[in-house]
Amino acid sequence: MKERLEKMLNVEIIRIEEADDKIVVYVPADKVRIAVGSGGAAVKAAELVIGKKIEVRPAE
Repeated sequence: MKERLEKMLNVEIIRIEEADDKIVVYVPADKVRIAVGSGGAAVKAAELVIGKKIEVRPAE
């Protein structure tokens, strides 16, 4: 799933945490804006494909 999400969000993913109803994706802090996309478009599209809510957070 990591490779698939990296292609959809167009960023390197550091870590993924999966919960029952959502996926938390950690990306480099300077790439959060790219991962989310304009108006959240990238995340919304990925959510439709994956079928779960996706939350993008900066890696610490």
